[in-house]
Amino acid sequence: MRWGLKTTLARSGERKSQGDSPSKALRWILESSGIHQGPACYDALGAKLVENAGFEFCFTSGFSVSAARLGLPDVGLISYGEMVDQGHQITQAVSIPVIGDEVSAKACGHTLGRKVVSREEVVMRIKVAIDARKESGSDIIIVARTNSRQAMSFDESLWRSRAFADAGADVLFIDALASKEEMNAFCEICPLLPKMVHHFFYNLLSHIETVVWPGARSQFQQLLVGTIEVSDTLWNIVYGILANMLEGWGKTPILNPNELGEIGFKIVSYPLSLIRVSIRAMQVNIFSLFFLILVYACLI
Repeated sequence: MRWGLKTTLARSGERKSQGDSPSKALRWILESSGIHQGPACYDALGAKLVENAGFEFCFTSGFSVSAARLGLPDVGLISYGEMVDQGHQITQAVSIPVIGDEVSAKACGHTLGRKVVSREEVVMRIKVAIDARKESGSDIIIVARTNSRQAMSFDESLWRSRAFADAGADVLFIDALASKEEMNAFCEICPLLPKMVHHFFYNLLSHIETVVWPGARSQFQQLLVGTIEVSDTLWNIVYGILANMLEGWGKTPILNPNELGEIGFKIVSYPLSLIRVSIRAMQVNIFSLFFLILVYACLI
Protein backbone atom coordinates (compact mmCIF):
# COMPACT_ATOMS: atom_id res chain seq x y z
CA MET A 1 0.00 0.00 0.00
CA ARG A 2 1.27 3.50 -0.82
CA TRP A 3 1.23 6.80 1.06
CA GLY A 4 4.18 6.22 3.41
CA LEU A 5 2.17 4.80 6.29
CA LYS A 6 5.28 4.96 8.47
CA THR A 7 4.36 8.61 8.93
CA THR A 8 0.95 7.57 10.22
CA LEU A 9 1.59 4.73 12.62
CA ALA A 10 3.55 4.74 15.83
CA ARG A 11 7.31 4.72 15.49
CA SER A 12 8.43 3.96 19.02
CA GLY A 13 12.07 3.71 17.99
CA GLU A 14 12.02 7.26 16.62
CA ARG A 15 10.14 8.95 19.44
CA LYS A 16 12.26 11.37 21.48
CA SER A 17 11.14 9.78 24.69
CA GLN A 18 8.40 7.37 25.62
CA GLY A 19 7.91 9.47 28.75
CA ASP A 20 7.04 12.59 26.78
CA SER A 21 3.79 14.31 27.63
CA PRO A 22 1.06 14.15 24.95
CA SER A 23 1.69 17.80 24.06
CA LYS A 24 5.44 17.22 23.63
CA ALA A 25 4.72 14.13 21.54
CA LEU A 26 2.38 16.13 19.32
CA ARG A 27 4.96 18.90 18.90
CA TRP A 28 7.46 16.27 17.81
CA ILE A 29 4.94 14.96 15.26
CA LEU A 30 4.31 18.45 13.90
CA GLU A 31 8.04 19.10 13.58
CA SER A 32 8.83 15.77 11.91
CA SER A 33 8.77 15.20 8.16
CA GLY A 34 5.91 13.77 6.15
CA ILE A 35 2.16 13.84 6.46
CA HIS A 36 0.47 12.37 9.54
CA GLN A 37 -2.93 10.69 9.48
CA GLY A 38 -5.31 9.42 12.09
CA PRO A 39 -8.95 8.50 12.72
CA ALA A 40 -11.31 10.49 14.92
CA CYS A 41 -12.93 8.83 17.93
CA TYR A 42 -15.97 9.84 19.93
CA ASP A 43 -15.49 8.02 23.24
CA ALA A 44 -12.83 6.55 25.50
CA LEU A 45 -13.15 3.02 24.10
CA GLY A 46 -12.62 4.24 20.55
CA ALA A 47 -9.57 6.22 21.65
CA LYS A 48 -8.08 3.11 23.26
CA LEU A 49 -8.63 1.14 20.07
CA VAL A 50 -6.91 3.86 18.03
CA GLU A 51 -3.94 3.84 20.41
CA ASN A 52 -3.75 0.03 20.46
CA ALA A 53 -3.74 -0.02 16.66
CA GLY A 54 -0.47 1.91 16.75
CA PHE A 55 -1.50 5.44 15.81
CA GLU A 56 0.57 8.21 17.36
CA PHE A 57 -2.43 10.45 17.97
CA CYS A 58 -6.18 10.60 17.54
CA PHE A 59 -8.86 13.22 17.08
CA THR A 60 -12.21 13.81 18.70
CA SER A 61 -15.05 14.19 16.22
CA GLY A 62 -17.71 16.61 17.40
CA PHE A 63 -20.02 15.29 14.70
CA SER A 64 -19.62 11.76 16.08
CA VAL A 65 -19.84 12.85 19.73
CA SER A 66 -23.14 14.58 19.02
CA ALA A 67 -24.44 11.51 17.20
CA ALA A 68 -23.33 9.01 19.86
CA ARG A 69 -24.13 11.07 22.94
CA LEU A 70 -27.37 12.74 21.88
CA GLY A 71 -28.47 10.82 18.81
CA LEU A 72 -28.69 14.19 17.10
CA PRO A 73 -26.94 15.95 14.19
CA ASP A 74 -23.99 18.26 14.76
CA VAL A 75 -25.84 21.56 14.34
CA GLY A 76 -25.15 23.26 17.66
CA LEU A 77 -27.33 21.11 19.92
CA ILE A 78 -24.59 19.59 22.10
CA SER A 79 -23.49 21.74 25.02
CA TYR A 80 -20.09 23.06 26.01
CA GLY A 81 -20.18 20.95 29.19
CA GLU A 82 -20.97 17.78 27.29
CA MET A 83 -18.10 18.32 24.86
CA VAL A 84 -15.66 19.07 27.69
CA ASP A 85 -16.79 15.97 29.61
CA GLN A 86 -16.39 13.73 26.57
CA GLY A 87 -12.97 15.21 25.82
CA HIS A 88 -11.89 14.63 29.42
CA GLN A 89 -12.93 10.97 29.29
CA ILE A 90 -11.07 10.45 26.03
CA THR A 91 -7.82 12.09 27.12
CA GLN A 92 -7.84 10.20 30.41
CA ALA A 93 -8.17 6.88 28.59
CA VAL A 94 -5.03 7.12 26.44
CA SER A 95 -1.44 8.32 26.60
CA ILE A 96 -1.21 9.49 22.97
CA PRO A 97 -2.01 13.10 22.00
CA VAL A 98 -5.66 13.89 21.37
CA ILE A 99 -6.51 16.72 18.98
CA GLY A 100 -9.80 18.12 20.21
CA ASP A 101 -12.73 19.48 18.25
CA GLU A 102 -14.30 22.85 18.98
CA VAL A 103 -16.30 22.88 22.21
CA SER A 104 -18.14 26.22 22.22
CA ALA A 105 -21.12 26.69 19.90
CA LYS A 106 -20.20 23.28 18.49
CA ALA A 107 -21.41 22.58 14.96
CA CYS A 108 -19.87 20.93 11.93
CA GLY A 109 -18.44 23.27 9.29
CA HIS A 110 -19.86 21.10 6.49
CA THR A 111 -23.47 21.48 7.61
CA LEU A 112 -25.84 24.08 6.22
CA GLY A 113 -26.75 27.28 8.02
CA ARG A 114 -23.44 27.71 9.81
CA LYS A 115 -22.83 30.96 11.67
CA VAL A 116 -19.55 32.28 13.04
CA VAL A 117 -18.60 35.01 15.49
CA SER A 118 -16.98 38.29 14.45
CA ARG A 119 -13.33 38.63 13.48
CA GLU A 120 -12.57 40.47 16.70
CA GLU A 121 -14.12 37.82 18.92
CA VAL A 122 -12.55 34.83 17.23
CA VAL A 123 -9.06 36.35 17.31
CA MET A 124 -9.60 37.28 20.95
CA ARG A 125 -10.43 33.64 21.73
CA ILE A 126 -7.10 32.50 20.28
CA LYS A 127 -5.23 35.16 22.24
CA VAL A 128 -7.02 34.20 25.45
CA ALA A 129 -6.06 30.55 24.90
CA ILE A 130 -2.43 31.53 24.37
CA ASP A 131 -2.43 33.73 27.47
CA ALA A 132 -3.97 30.93 29.51
CA ARG A 133 -1.28 28.55 28.30
CA LYS A 134 1.45 30.96 29.39
CA GLU A 135 -0.11 31.62 32.79
CA SER A 136 -0.63 27.94 33.53
CA GLY A 137 2.81 26.94 32.34
CA SER A 138 1.30 24.20 30.16
CA ASP A 139 2.49 23.18 26.72
CA ILE A 140 -0.82 22.50 24.97
CA ILE A 141 -1.01 22.75 21.19
CA ILE A 142 -3.47 25.38 19.99
CA VAL A 143 -5.23 24.38 16.79
CA ALA A 144 -6.98 27.45 15.39
CA ARG A 145 -10.07 26.39 13.44
CA THR A 146 -12.52 28.43 11.41
CA ASN A 147 -15.86 27.41 9.91
CA SER A 148 -16.10 30.67 7.99
CA ARG A 149 -15.48 29.06 4.58
CA GLN A 150 -19.08 27.87 4.31
CA ALA A 151 -20.58 30.41 6.69
CA MET A 152 -19.10 33.46 4.92
CA SER A 153 -16.47 33.11 2.17
CA PHE A 154 -13.12 31.60 1.33
CA ASP A 155 -11.43 35.00 1.48
CA GLU A 156 -12.81 35.49 4.98
CA SER A 157 -11.46 32.12 6.10
CA LEU A 158 -8.00 33.07 4.76
CA TRP A 159 -8.10 36.39 6.61
CA ARG A 160 -8.99 34.64 9.85
CA SER A 161 -6.27 32.03 9.38
CA ARG A 162 -3.63 34.73 8.91
CA ALA A 163 -4.92 36.48 12.03
CA PHE A 164 -4.72 33.20 13.97
CA ALA A 165 -1.12 32.77 12.87
CA ASP A 166 -0.26 36.34 13.90
CA ALA A 167 -1.88 35.70 17.28
CA GLY A 168 0.38 32.69 17.89
CA ALA A 169 -1.63 29.59 16.98
CA ASP A 170 0.35 26.37 16.49
CA VAL A 171 -1.79 24.74 13.78
CA LEU A 172 -4.26 26.21 11.27
CA PHE A 173 -7.46 24.52 10.14
CA ILE A 174 -10.14 25.77 7.71
CA ASP A 175 -13.06 23.37 7.76
CA ALA A 176 -14.98 22.51 4.58
CA LEU A 177 -12.59 23.77 1.90
CA ALA A 178 -14.41 23.30 -1.38
CA SER A 179 -11.75 22.77 -4.05
CA LYS A 180 -8.15 21.75 -4.61
CA GLU A 181 -7.40 25.39 -5.52
CA GLU A 182 -8.68 26.51 -2.13
CA MET A 183 -6.59 23.85 -0.40
CA ASN A 184 -3.49 25.08 -2.24
CA ALA A 185 -4.19 28.72 -1.40
CA PHE A 186 -4.72 27.86 2.28
CA CYS A 187 -1.40 26.01 2.52
CA GLU A 188 0.43 28.91 0.87
CA ILE A 189 -0.31 31.28 3.76
CA CYS A 190 2.17 31.09 6.62
CA PRO A 191 3.93 28.12 4.95
CA LEU A 192 5.97 27.22 8.04
CA LEU A 193 2.86 26.74 10.17
CA PRO A 194 1.31 23.22 10.08
CA LYS A 195 -2.08 22.88 8.35
CA MET A 196 -4.79 20.36 9.16
CA VAL A 197 -7.57 18.95 6.98
CA HIS A 198 -10.62 16.74 7.53
CA HIS A 199 -10.74 14.08 4.85
CA PHE A 200 -13.96 12.42 3.71
CA PHE A 201 -13.85 9.46 1.32
CA TYR A 202 -16.82 8.81 -0.94
CA ASN A 203 -18.60 5.54 -0.28
CA LEU A 204 -18.02 4.23 -3.81
CA LEU A 205 -16.62 0.81 -4.57
CA SER A 206 -14.70 2.06 -7.60
CA HIS A 207 -12.99 4.70 -5.46
CA ILE A 208 -10.98 2.03 -3.65
CA GLU A 209 -8.93 0.81 -6.60
CA THR A 210 -8.71 4.14 -8.44
CA VAL A 211 -7.73 6.48 -5.61
CA VAL A 212 -7.64 4.91 -2.17
CA TRP A 213 -5.71 1.71 -2.85
CA PRO A 214 -4.54 1.23 -6.45
CA GLY A 215 -3.93 -2.45 -7.18
CA ALA A 216 -5.83 -3.49 -4.06
CA ARG A 217 -7.09 -6.79 -5.48
CA SER A 218 -3.68 -7.99 -6.67
CA GLN A 219 -2.07 -7.07 -3.34
CA PHE A 220 -4.86 -8.81 -1.44
CA GLN A 221 -4.22 -11.95 -3.52
CA GLN A 222 -0.50 -11.78 -2.67
CA LEU A 223 -1.37 -11.81 1.02
CA LEU A 224 -3.36 -15.02 0.49
CA VAL A 225 -0.92 -16.73 -1.88
CA GLY A 226 -0.84 -20.47 -1.31
CA THR A 227 -4.16 -20.46 0.55
CA ILE A 228 -7.18 -19.48 -1.53
CA GLU A 229 -7.87 -17.83 -4.86
CA VAL A 230 -9.47 -14.38 -4.73
CA SER A 231 -12.49 -15.05 -6.90
CA ASP A 232 -14.84 -12.35 -8.16
CA THR A 233 -17.33 -13.31 -5.46
CA LEU A 234 -14.77 -13.13 -2.64
CA TRP A 235 -13.39 -9.82 -3.92
CA ASN A 236 -16.88 -8.30 -4.08
CA ILE A 237 -17.35 -9.23 -0.43
CA VAL A 238 -13.99 -7.69 0.55
CA TYR A 239 -14.74 -4.69 -1.64
CA GLY A 240 -18.03 -4.12 0.16
CA ILE A 241 -16.39 -4.33 3.57
CA LEU A 242 -13.76 -1.79 2.54
CA ALA A 243 -16.35 0.53 1.05
CA ASN A 244 -18.39 0.57 4.24
CA MET A 245 -15.30 1.62 6.16
CA LEU A 246 -14.76 4.76 4.07
CA GLU A 247 -15.98 8.27 4.63
CA GLY A 248 -19.08 9.18 2.66
CA TRP A 249 -19.78 12.84 3.20
CA GLY A 250 -18.22 16.29 3.10
CA LYS A 251 -17.43 19.26 0.86
CA THR A 252 -13.64 18.89 0.75
CA PRO A 253 -12.24 17.22 -2.43
CA ILE A 254 -11.09 13.62 -2.23
CA LEU A 255 -7.31 13.41 -2.62
CA ASN A 256 -4.92 10.66 -1.63
CA PRO A 257 -2.48 11.38 1.22
CA ASN A 258 0.45 11.87 -1.15
CA GLU A 259 -1.44 14.68 -2.87
CA LEU A 260 -2.43 16.23 0.46
CA GLY A 261 1.21 16.18 1.55
CA GLU A 262 2.35 17.77 -1.70
CA ILE A 263 -0.19 20.56 -1.26
CA GLY A 264 1.25 21.26 2.17
CA PHE A 265 -0.97 19.62 4.76
CA LYS A 266 0.69 18.13 7.83
CA ILE A 267 -2.23 16.58 9.70
CA VAL A 268 -5.07 14.57 8.12
CA SER A 269 -8.12 13.55 10.13
CA TYR A 270 -10.71 10.95 9.12
CA PRO A 271 -13.63 12.21 11.22
CA LEU A 272 -16.43 9.76 10.37
CA SER A 273 -14.72 6.39 9.92
CA LEU A 274 -15.30 5.01 13.43
CA ILE A 275 -18.86 6.25 13.84
CA ARG A 276 -19.82 4.88 10.41
CA VAL A 277 -18.52 1.36 11.03
CA SER A 278 -20.00 1.41 14.55
CA ILE A 279 -23.43 2.28 13.19
CA ARG A 280 -23.12 -0.39 10.48
CA ALA A 281 -22.07 -3.05 13.01
CA MET A 282 -24.97 -2.20 15.32
CA GLN A 283 -27.45 -2.26 12.43
CA VAL A 284 -26.23 -5.69 11.32
CA ASN A 285 -26.33 -7.08 14.87
CA ILE A 286 -29.78 -5.65 15.57
CA PHE A 287 -31.16 -7.03 12.31
CA SER A 288 -29.56 -10.44 12.98
CA LEU A 289 -31.00 -10.59 16.48
CA PHE A 290 -34.44 -9.50 15.28
CA PHE A 291 -34.34 -12.13 12.52
CA LEU A 292 -33.22 -14.83 14.99
CA ILE A 293 -36.10 -13.97 17.34
CA LEU A 294 -38.55 -14.28 14.46
CA VAL A 295 -37.12 -17.67 13.51
CA TYR A 296 -37.41 -18.95 17.09
CA ALA A 297 -40.97 -17.66 17.29
CA CYS A 298 -41.89 -19.59 14.15
CA LEU A 299 -40.38 -22.80 15.53
CA ILE A 300 -42.28 -22.69 18.81
